[in-house]
This record gives sequence, structure tokens and C-alpha cells, in this order.
Amino acid sequence: MEVNSHRIKREQIVQQLEGGQAFLKIEDLLEEVDFEDLGKRPAGLPYSFYEQFFHIRVAQFDLLDYSRNKYYESKEWPEEYWPLEAEPESEEEWEQLKESFFKERNEMMNLILDESNGLNAPVAGSEDHSFLREALLVLQHNSYHTGQLAIIFRLLNGGEE
Repeated sequence: MEVNSHRIKREQIVQQLEGGQAFLKIEDLLEEVDFEDLGKRPAGLPYSFYEQFFHIRVAQFDLLDYSRNKYYESKEWPEEYWPLEAEPESEEEWEQLKESFFKERNEMMNLILDESNGLNAPVAGSEDHSFLREALLVLQHNSYHTGQLAIIFRLLNGGEE
């Protein structure tokens, strides 16, 4: 019974990371936003759609790295978590950023589903934090900033979705 319970918890975390239940699917926003709008900062916001998505990807990778790398080194906050520019240099750069995000999200989901990674066991990068904590941080951080992306998207489109 305990093994099934842990498997169900793992699957539920992964389902939430994918979105579409309690959280908006990030894929839906990424498919809808126009490349030309990525660098715009609507309504006086201090960040663009691109800057927010770049941040989500970097933070997600950092948490993934922290979870699996015993030689993990933390990044400088906030400099290394945000892009230098408000927009990507090219559509190719944008596509690579999205590809990296989904590849790394899948890697995190695979770690979550891998039952050899104890949910309450310490992560590779530190004895101070559990794998469950890091998985939930990815889930919470991604969903929080996906909400911000949704607001930016609505503002870019005159308040309409």
C-alpha cells in the first residue's frame, strides 16, 4: 500500500508540473504569443514575456541541477537568473530557450517518477533539503510565473485572451 501511495504522489506532482488541471499549461501561452511581442513590457511592467520565461527556465534548471548534482554551485542572485535583454536576439534563440525548458522539465519529471529517488531523501546538492521540497519548488515557481506570463499575454492583447 505504501509503495502505491508514493507512486500516486509522484504522478500527481508530475501532472501538476505539466499543467492543465489547477494550473494553466505554459505550452498554451507559448503557442499564442507573437514573436514580435516577446520584448514588450506592457502597462509599465518591469519585465517582458521573454524575460519572465527566461527566468522560469533558468530557475527550473537551477533546481534540477541542485537536485541531481553533488557538485552544484549556486548562481548569483539576481544577475544570473534574468536575461540581459528584454527580448531574444532571434527566433532561433527563442526556440532553443523553449526547447531547453521542456527538455529540463521532462528531466525533472523523470527524476520525480524515479522511485529510486526518495521523496524525503536529501538532494545531491545539499543535505539540508529534500527532493520533495525541490520538486514542489519547481512546481510552485513555474506556476507562479506562468500566471505572470498569462497577465503579460492578456495585456499585450488588449486584455483579451
